Amino acid sequence: MDLRFSAEELAFRDELRAFIRDKLPTDIRDRMRLGYSAEKEDTIRWQRVLNERHWAAYMWPKEWGGPGWSPIQRMIFLEENQLANAPDMQVFNITMIGPVLIQFGTDEQKKRFLPRAANLDDWWCQGFSEPGAGSDLAALKTAAKRVGDEYVVNGQKIWTSTAHMADWCFCLVRTDPNAPKRQMGITFLLIDMKTPGITVRPIISIDGTHHLNEVFFDDVKVPVAMRVGEENKGWDVAKYLLGNERTGIARVGKSKERIRTAIEKSHEVMQNGRPLIEDPTFRQRIAQFEVDIKALDITNLRVISAHDKNKDSGKPDPLTSVLKIKGTELLQSTTEMVMDVGGPLSMPDWAAELQALSNEPELGPAWPAETTRGYLMLRAASIYGGTNEIMKNIVAKAVLGF
Repeated sequence: MDLRFSAEELAFRDELRAFIRDKLPTDIRDRMRLGYSAEKEDTIRWQRVLNERHWAAYMWPKEWGGPGWSPIQRMIFLEENQLANAPDMQVFNITMIGPVLIQFGTDEQKKRFLPRAANLDDWWCQGFSEPGAGSDLAALKTAAKRVGDEYVVNGQKIWTSTAHMADWCFCLVRTDPNAPKRQMGITFLLIDMKTPGITVRPIISIDGTHHLNEVFFDDVKVPVAMRVGEENKGWDVAKYLLGNERTGIARVGKSKERIRTAIEKSHEVMQNGRPLIEDPTFRQRIAQFEVDIKALDITNLRVISAHDKNKDSGKPDPLTSVLKIKGTELLQSTTEMVMDVGGPLSMPDWAAELQALSNEPELGPAWPAETTRGYLMLRAASIYGGTNEIMKNIVAKAVLGF
C-alpha cells in the first residue's frame, strides 16, 4: 500500500487546515488548547460552521447532505480537526444515527431527521446499555409492546451519554421476549426525549463532570413510524451502527495532538535543572508512541477503505475492533504522558477550585489539571463502544478464526 498522499490529497489537507485556522472561533480554540472539553454550545457552533460547506456529515453521501468524500479524505478531515483542537462532530448524530437512517431508514425518516442531525438542530443520544446488559448487549430487557400504531416502552438504560441534553434517543428494545435466540426479538426505535414517562437521572463520573445518565421509561408511547427496519430485526441495525462507531473511535489525530502537546510542554518543564525534553528516557517514550501511532494510522487506513467498499452489505468489518482496542489504549496512554509531563501541577481540577474558594493562589497553569480530568474520563474509553476485552474476543473469532 502506497501511504504517500497524492497531490490532490495534499491540496485537500491544505484547504482543510486553512479553513479550520480561519473559521474555528478563537474562544473555542483557546479553551481547548488548555485541555478543556468542548461544551454543548461549542460543538453546535463549530458543527454548524462546517455544515455550511456540507462537511459536518463527513461520512455521508452528497444526496443526504454530506460531502461524498473518499475514505482518505474522511481520515484527513478527522485528523486535521483533532490536531487543531476543534470540537469533534456530535458522534451520535454523524457516525451513528445518520448512517443507520441512510442504510435502513424510510424516506420519511431520512428527510425528517438527516438535515437536522447534520446541523445539530436535534441532539441525539444512544439508548443501548442497561444494568446487566453492557458488552453483552443481547441481554437487554427494556420491553416494547405494540398497541395499535404505537409501542409502549418500559425499562431502564444506563451510561447514556448526554441524555440530559438530548432531543432524541435511538434505542434498542425487546419486542419478542420468547425469541429462540437473545439477538432475535430486538427492535430499533427512535424516541422523542420529551415524551411523557421518560426520566433522566445524572451519573457523575470520576472526572467530576455530568456526562452520563440513567434513563427510565415508564409506559412511554412511541409511534410505529419511528421504528427503523423491521420489527424484531433491530440487532442487524445495531451491528451496523457499532461498526460505524468503532471505525471512528480510534481518534488517531487526538493521540497525535497529545504527543505534540507533550513535546511542546516538555521544553518548558524542568527536571534536575534541565528541560524535560533532554531526558533520554522521555525521548525514547515519545519515539515509541510515534511508532505505535504510525502503525495505527496504517491499520486505520486499511479498515476505512475496506468498510467503504463493503458499506452496502450492512455488516460491520470485524477489524474495526482492532481500531477500538489499540486506538483507545493509545488515547489513554498519550493523555497519561501529558499528565506525567505536568508532574505535581497535574493535581485534579477540583483541588484548584477549592483553592479559589479559599483565595489561595493557583498552583500553576490550567493545562496539567485539565489533562488529569481528561485522563480520568478516558478510563472509560476502553469500556464504551464495547469493552476492549469483548473486542479481543471478536478479533480472535472473526479475524483470526479461533
